[in-house]
Amino acid sequence: MKPIYLAAFMILSVAACKNKKEEPKQNPGQQSVVVDVIIAHAQKISNIVEANGTVVANEYAELHPEVSGRVVFLAIPEGKMVSKGTVLARINDADLQAQIAKTKVSLHLAEITEERNKKLLSINGINQNDYDIALNQVNSLKADLAYTQTLIDKTVLKAPFDGLMGLRLISPGAYITPTTLVATIQQVNKLKVDFTVPENYSSLIKKGKTIEVDVEGGKAKRRKATIFATEPQVNTLTRNLKVRAYLEGSANPGAFAKIYLEAGENSKSIMVPANAIIPEARTKKLVVVKNGKSTFMPITTGLRNTGSVEVLSGINEGDSVVVSGVLFTRPNGNVKVRKVMKLEDMIK
Repeated sequence: MKPIYLAAFMILSVAACKNKKEEPKQNPGQQSVVVDVIIAHAQKISNIVEANGTVVANEYAELHPEVSGRVVFLAIPEGKMVSKGTVLARINDADLQAQIAKTKVSLHLAEITEERNKKLLSINGINQNDYDIALNQVNSLKADLAYTQTLIDKTVLKAPFDGLMGLRLISPGAYITPTTLVATIQQVNKLKVDFTVPENYSSLIKKGKTIEVDVEGGKAKRRKATIFATEPQVNTLTRNLKVRAYLEGSANPGAFAKIYLEAGENSKSIMVPANAIIPEARTKKLVVVKNGKSTFMPITTGLRNTGSVEVLSGINEGDSVVVSGVLFTRPNGNVKVRKVMKLEDMIK
C-alpha cells in the first residue's frame, strides 16, 4: 500500500506546481477603473449670483440703564409699539432728589446775598471782590443743580425711537447696572437685508439696483429689494463685499434670506457636476478620458448653480469628463467607460 500512496502524493505535487506556474500574474497598474462620464457641451445658463443674507430691522437697540440702582417703576409693553420718549423704567433717585432740594435752598440764599451785594456795590458799600465772590457762589450752585438734574435724568429709561418692544428681561424691584439688558426695541415697519458677495462681483452692485430675495425658504413668492448702500472696504479675510438693501414686505428680523442677483445676459458655458471637480491647494482639476487613459486637467471655474459649476477654461466641448469613480482614477491610468450620463440626471 505504501508505494501506491507515495505515487499519488508525487502526482498531486507535480500537478500543483504546474498550476502555480501556469497561473497568470495580475498587475494592479494594468487594471481598468470603471467610470461614468458626461460629454462636455456648451449650454445656456442663467447668470444669477446667489448669496446668503439676513433680514435686519430698520432700527434696533438694546436697552440698558445708564446708572445702577433699584427699579421702582417698570412699564414695558412686551410685543407692542411704543412712541419715542415713552418712559419704560425708572431707577430709585431719592438721594438725588434730596440733593436737588438741598441745592435749591442754598441757591436761594446765595441769590439773596448776591442781590444785596449788587446794591451795595452800586453805592460803593463793598468792593468788587466781595461781589464777585457772591456771584460765583450763585453760578456754582446753579451748576451743581444742573449736574444733579442730569444724574436724575439718567435714572429714567426712555424709548429711543418709535418701535416694537421685545420681551421684558427684568422685574420691578430688581437691582440693575449699566450692563443689565432690560429689553430690546426694533423698528420693523421698514426692513433691510444684509448680504455679502465675492469681490469679483462688486461691479454688479449699484445703488438703486433691484434684487430678488427669498425669505421663507421658497414657501412664498420672492420679494423685491433695492440696494442703497455698501461697505466701502472688502473684508480682507473672506474677500467679500457687504451690501445692504431695503426689503419690501414684512418679515422677522434675523431671518435667513437667499439673495438672487442678476449678473447679466445668459451665455453659453460648459457645466459639470460639482462633485466631479477635484479641489487642490492652488488649483481645481477634472478627469478627462482620452484614448482609454485618464488625464487630469487643471481648470478655472465661474458661476455655481445648484449641483453644477461653470468651467471657464481647461476642457473643450466633446471631452469625456469623469463624473463617477473619480477617486479611483490615477494620472494616465487605464479607464473603462461604463455609461455616458447627462448633466440633468446628475444634479437632480
